[in-house]
Amino acid sequence: MSFSRWPDTLHFPLARIPRPKRTDWIFAIRTMVAGLVALALAYALKLENPQWAMMTVYIVAQPVAGMALSKGFFRLVGTVVGALAALLLVRIGGGNAAAFLAVLAVWIGLCTYVASMLRNPESYAAALAGYTAAIISMPAFGQPHLAHELAIARASEIILGILCAGLASRLFLPRLASDQIAGKLEGLIRDLAAYAGFAFGGADRARLSMLNRRIIAETQGLGEMRAYVRLEGPSPAAHGRSVRRTIGHLLSALSAARMLRLHSAPANPALPPTRNQLKAVVNELSERPDALNDVQPFLARLREIAKEARNAPLPEGVPDPIGAAARLAMAAEFADALAGVLDGLDAVRHPGRPESDQTRQPALVIHRDRQAALRNAVRAALATSLVAAFWIATQWADAEGATIIVAVVSSLFASRPAPIRTAFGFFKGTLLAVPFAFIVGQVLVPVFPGFGWFVLFVIPILIPGALAMANPTFTGTATAFAINFLAFLSPHQTMVYAPLHFLNQTASILVGILLSIGVFWSVLPARPRDSVLRIVATIKEDLVRLSLHERVPRRSAFESLAYDRINQLMPFAQRTGGRGEAMLIGSVAASTVGLEILALRNAQPHLPEPDKPIIADFLKRLASLILRSAGSGLGGGSISAFAAATRAEAEALGKRGDADRPLLAVAASLRVIAAAVEDNPRFFHSPRAGIRHS
Repeated sequence: MSFSRWPDTLHFPLARIPRPKRTDWIFAIRTMVAGLVALALAYALKLENPQWAMMTVYIVAQPVAGMALSKGFFRLVGTVVGALAALLLVRIGGGNAAAFLAVLAVWIGLCTYVASMLRNPESYAAALAGYTAAIISMPAFGQPHLAHELAIARASEIILGILCAGLASRLFLPRLASDQIAGKLEGLIRDLAAYAGFAFGGADRARLSMLNRRIIAETQGLGEMRAYVRLEGPSPAAHGRSVRRTIGHLLSALSAARMLRLHSAPANPALPPTRNQLKAVVNELSERPDALNDVQPFLARLREIAKEARNAPLPEGVPDPIGAAARLAMAAEFADALAGVLDGLDAVRHPGRPESDQTRQPALVIHRDRQAALRNAVRAALATSLVAAFWIATQWADAEGATIIVAVVSSLFASRPAPIRTAFGFFKGTLLAVPFAFIVGQVLVPVFPGFGWFVLFVIPILIPGALAMANPTFTGTATAFAINFLAFLSPHQTMVYAPLHFLNQTASILVGILLSIGVFWSVLPARPRDSVLRIVATIKEDLVRLSLHERVPRRSAFESLAYDRINQLMPFAQRTGGRGEAMLIGSVAASTVGLEILALRNAQPHLPEPDKPIIADFLKRLASLILRSAGSGLGGGSISAFAAATRAEAEALGKRGDADRPLLAVAASLRVIAAAVEDNPRFFHSPRAGIRHS
């Protein structure tokens, strides 16, 4: 390559990095100022390790105020719990190395298990409680009188950093989660309207699948954002309630839009009026830029469409009455759910207004993978105890830093979908911080002492670092860079030239991260295929329970859990090729089957006595099909026979029902279940031991 082409070569990757926005600059400056204020206050209070105050600011820093406040609050909770646990660990362990290692391993494992079962920011607090206990108890091993001092010092430094970060994020040009929620809702409504518009035709399966996944992921993100609103002040509390209800309507609308497509029928005189009205509404919502400025006209139109669809009589001799009745019922359900979403957007924008939606709050349930949580716990406990045992046996001072970083990384990143990749990104950010910290801490600051010179030297490093933290592409690596730059720099009022200590400290941390990556790779390694099969197994278990158990769950509970599992499945499915993709598509179809089972269970009490056994017998056959395919790899012929028998039963009910809406609805549900099972043979045929029926 000629030298003349070097500028173009360098410019190409840089051109792909988006320029920082105004909000990114505000975040970067706010974080840097808060960090420097925390450090100055730590100096003034003569705290033993003032760098922890500044590091805490960067650890909890988030572009949105509610996110920073939430992370700060749960960091405080985790720190206090971890400090108390450290005092207990030191007391139980005393000077006995075996006892100390045993209780430390149990505590790290327990906290990692809890962290893996929770979601952010609660998950962060649990992981933090584990490794904070290690950070405090290890230096105090054999010296119990130090434990109280270390616990108080660490808590004081972290509380100072949390206060500075929280006040800065809330008072200095804040970006509020309550405002972000409105924007996210608007984007979700436009995507949902586009998806519903495509349900009437005009989009291929790949585009529909892409939109479906994006809506699921964004809805899950909206649920997380709802948790951040609670700490921004008392007034946004109504947002949390409104958003919870709106999430329920979003999931219902997505299900109804997908079933509108699945219930599609040939040209039918009963359908065009309702279909055309709905299509006009969703097209306006997705294409008109100002459509969401005032949602009231759309609310009125949607409620009228729902009313007409429910009351519209089926004409005499209508072709395919099953499809017509199902399409009208789904259209009414979609119109009601979309109206609920729009009303939720209006409630978020005007939190003081009276509640117009009096329905009770939906049950929002999340997927918890106990097997993965147990694996993470064993891995973190084993890694931490082995490295700690090496530290105690050798009395090598620098091994303490490696042990602590092993506890941090193996706990904090254990529950990520790709822990090795996440930990390696953390390693890259840490490695990148080494030369910058050496130049500032070992070359410049000892020659130019004083807080003013320190500020002058770190600003050109911390501002770009915080700008990168604001960019989702670089957040993980940039956060590791900023935190470890400050850790390696170890700012104190009197900075000294000590390159050997610096190199030993950085080497122990880098080795600790590499050891953690080795643990993720070699000790009970997480395989994407196993994660996919576990999630698929739980989805099938849910279908069996819905079919056979007496108690019928709330629709919102089933829907939220199903979509959360699909969201958890996405990253694993993308890494397992065609089979993973088939399992993902099948899981979406399984959520549709589950909703149709719920419809059948809810319709059963309202049917005439002679017809009630029809539903019970069908659900037993469906459960048997799922259980047999899971246990013995049931062949495709059995699935085809099941689908054919179900369609025949649906047609017989349709002929008997004629204009009887309840029987037609039951027939429509049977037909959709047959199609979903037959269209996803790899999902419903997939042998998977361990599906339990209880």
